[in-house]
Amino acid sequence: MNKAITYKSDALAAIHETVSDMLEAGVIDKKTMRHFDDSCLTPIHEFSAEEIRVLREREGVSQVVFAHYMNVRKESVSQWERGQKKPAGTTMKLLSLVARKGLSAIA
Repeated sequence: MNKAITYKSDALAAIHETVSDMLEAGVIDKKTMRHFDDSCLTPIHEFSAEEIRVLREREGVSQVVFAHYMNVRKESVSQWERGQKKPAGTTMKLLSLVARKGLSAIA
């Protein structure tokens, strides 16, 4: 299964693709590729319970609606906001995108 990659911009996506091809061809090493990954890919932020609640409220949606956009159950959003559980994997990436660009970025 391929992992969805989110870039900071379309230009950085094109540059990253070129550098990935250079890695495959042996022109650059893995260390250089990691540098490009860090500079091109959308950073993932670990959100606290309060940050998740504030983010959802900033977007003006209920827990049910927010859960729908995040593709999780309403109970998961509730548990995140109470600090009982933490989002992981792609959910953290989606939260990072929503924080940077708004809920419409993942709609």
